[in-house]
Amino acid sequence: MHIDYYLNATQNHSDFPEQSYIISKQWSQGRTVYGGLSAGMLFSAAKSYVDANRVLRSMSTNFVGPLLSEEAFIITVEIVRSGKNVSQIQARAFQNGKVCVLSQFCFAQGRKSKVVVNNTEKHNLVTPTKSKYIPQIPKITPSFLRHFDLCIQEGGIPFLGGKKSHYYGWMRYKNPPKEISDAHIVSIIDVWPPTLLQMIKLPAPASTVSWNVEFVYPHKEILPNDWLAYKAITRQAADGYGHTEATIWDAQGDVIALSRQTVAIFD
Repeated sequence: MHIDYYLNATQNHSDFPEQSYIISKQWSQGRTVYGGLSAGMLFSAAKSYVDANRVLRSMSTNFVGPLLSEEAFIITVEIVRSGKNVSQIQARAFQNGKVCVLSQFCFAQGRKSKVVVNNTEKHNLVTPTKSKYIPQIPKITPSFLRHFDLCIQEGGIPFLGGKKSHYYGWMRYKNPPKEISDAHIVSIIDVWPPTLLQMIKLPAPASTVSWNVEFVYPHKEILPNDWLAYKAITRQAADGYGHTEATIWDAQGDVIALSRQTVAIFD
């Protein structure tokens, strides 16, 4: 199934709150559904409860337990508070009676302000070339990666025992969606492997424990075929956990999102 099928399925959640969903194993990541997709579906569901002029300012997601592919799950949405300018929405994915994914979203409308600080951070990444794409490796590369193009410009292939702990490169949808919404941006940001996997010499499981994304507004329209630039660094890693942060740029070189993750490595 195409990404649009799943994101569209939850965008009317406020009208059909009891609907259940099933995600194909083509979107799996080990024993769980790809986290970017599950978070994107929760975002799409939460968005249906707020006015269109309130855009996503931040989201915080905890991957509590595995959300299994090919099994039904439901999404619940709670309006924690909706004020004059800001709405706080919480969404959960339940499967077999257990919470699997928990997200809190902050939606807010713009206001007049005398304070303006422009983000001028730029990247020096060059145009993507196919020779730098992450290859599809049977039983190593997760199934969901077939839906994306990833072009590494700094950093290594996972499980080759490299010394770097950062990734610089580009990402886009292999089969472009009809249009790029904020739900599509949420769903693609998580596509990169954890920065630490390239340092491990043998295949080992890893999972994102928590994930925070902040969106920068206003931003320009993003076209379905556009590449997004990505730079992720490891702030610290020890005792089986790593802390990473990333910056995401649009095709025009403007920052559109900031991402932070806590990742568990089982090596």
